[in-house]
Amino acid sequence: MWHTEPGQFYGLRADMSIWASPNQGTSQESGASLQIYCQDGGNCNLIQVGFHISPSLYHNRDIRFFTYWTKDLKSKGCYNLQCPGFVPASRANLVPGQAMAPPSIYGEQDHYVRLSLNKDPNSGDWVVYRHDLQKPSFLGHFPNKLCPGTRRIQALTGFMNYLKNAHGPPMGSGHFPDYDDKRSAYFKHIQNYNPNGHSSDLLGIPMIKLVDRPDCYRANNLFLEYKNGYMFNYGGPSGCVG
Repeated sequence: MWHTEPGQFYGLRADMSIWASPNQGTSQESGASLQIYCQDGGNCNLIQVGFHISPSLYHNRDIRFFTYWTKDLKSKGCYNLQCPGFVPASRANLVPGQAMAPPSIYGEQDHYVRLSLNKDPNSGDWVVYRHDLQKPSFLGHFPNKLCPGTRRIQALTGFMNYLKNAHGPPMGSGHFPDYDDKRSAYFKHIQNYNPNGHSSDLLGIPMIKLVDRPDCYRANNLFLEYKNGYMFNYGGPSGCVG
């Protein structure tokens, strides 16, 4: 992931490339998301949106849009509409748990979804939009109470979960990152939101890279590209153990 230090932040927006994982194990999860960590006293709540492959949750290996929240990082969280939390919009273009298509094709074509998660200046809720269609599509919101406090960490994250002694699934395209978007997963056009609900480039906002298993998965540097704005690539092959 690339993340901020704790501070007064109001949301993120980015293009997220979509990759399949057809051989992923039943007990494994892989995906990418926008994450907001909300510090309130001694607790740190988390809200996030993105896409993932989770056979144990859906009983197949489709790529699906998902939402997630947890009241603190030590508690088991809640995906999609499993419990009160994320509120989907009426007639939303994407609803939590909905399959997404098509995936990117290695070396040939990259496909992406452009999502935003930001604090609405009027309601105080955390609203989610999809921006890669003809016009922005409101997908729903996390009530403000799920992300209390004013000190927050924002993160753009490629992730996977698997059993400790199992072989981990591929991340992103299943290859270590380079600078070819048809071969490497990415976050592009990364933008930050201000208190008024307007987005702009990350110019002047310090970001920190965190890769907890660099022997297995990697991320390249956050950089500014003329056509794609602030971006980075990430990923790695299957087979990571431990």
